[in-house]
Amino acid sequence: MANASDPPRPDATERQSRTAHPVPEPSALPDATAEPEPAPATGTPTPPERGGPPASPAAEGGRPLTAGVVMLATTVAVVSVLVGGLLMAVGLTGHVFGAWRSPESLTPGLIGASMLGTAPGLFAVSRARAWHEVRTLVLPLAIVLVGLFAVSLLNAGRLYIARGGSVVPVLFSLGWLFVLGVLCVFALVALAWQYVVPARPLGPRGAPLPAWSKPALAVLGSAWLGIGAGLLTRPGFWSGFVPWGTGRVDAQALGVWALALGVGVLGALAEDDLTRTGPALIALPCTALTVTVVLACRASAVHWHSGPALSLVCMVAGLLFAGASGRVLLTRTAPAGPWPRS
Repeated sequence: MANASDPPRPDATERQSRTAHPVPEPSALPDATAEPEPAPATGTPTPPERGGPPASPAAEGGRPLTAGVVMLATTVAVVSVLVGGLLMAVGLTGHVFGAWRSPESLTPGLIGASMLGTAPGLFAVSRARAWHEVRTLVLPLAIVLVGLFAVSLLNAGRLYIARGGSVVPVLFSLGWLFVLGVLCVFALVALAWQYVVPARPLGPRGAPLPAWSKPALAVLGSAWLGIGAGLLTRPGFWSGFVPWGTGRVDAQALGVWALALGVGVLGALAEDDLTRTGPALIALPCTALTVTVVLACRASAVHWHSGPALSLVCMVAGLLFAGASGRVLLTRTAPAGPWPRS
């Protein structure tokens, strides 16, 4: 018989430890390569991580911006830089160059300045995500394309391609008519495609216009719209209100641009939201600056002591002030967006 004081035998000690701490089976061990089970769903959604992709235009409301409008704006911007820069540069030297004969070099220079000034805003259209962010610039762009093409067709007999002349103006007038026709068709197709896209209700305005700016914008937009409609429909009468020498085609071409500027300013007033006028706020002061450069360099051709000259100065200064103040207000009040901040 074993004594109680004797130490236990090794086999008995091993059996006791196995009973107290059983060794798990290999199949019961956790698999290190297995994926963790997802947490049970609760009623609170998981917040998105910072730095994730922005919300889609459909989630923000409105119509998503189509690729056709972006391509149209970019194409017109490139053409405006090339053709507008050429017309402005030649006009600054005092030489007359264009698709038709003009009494003064000031008119083709101003047309080129307007084209060149709107190019930065057109390039900015590619940064937008929704149609309501760019329509205050794209709709006036369509007016310019359709209007200039219609004016060129109605006065085709006054173009160099019909009247003849040296080779360069004839070829330029031919290219002017062809490019305008292609861009005009492109604009109509792109806008039709844009309005076919389903739209969702727009959200609240991000940065409403201040109350003090609305009467001034209404007067400025109405002034440009009125003079543009007059020059376009009755150029013989309204050309007398232009403070330099103009022909029929000059008056109507200037009327198209004035009409587009009026529509753009009144469109921004109707939007009543600075976040929906990003590209237009870029194009507006740039256009005013390029026009001012041409008027300053060709000041000898302007009848500055007349009432129309004073009105023109006030209207151009209004464009510059509206664009610059809009950029400042957008920077201070609007949240981070696709438009460059000043």
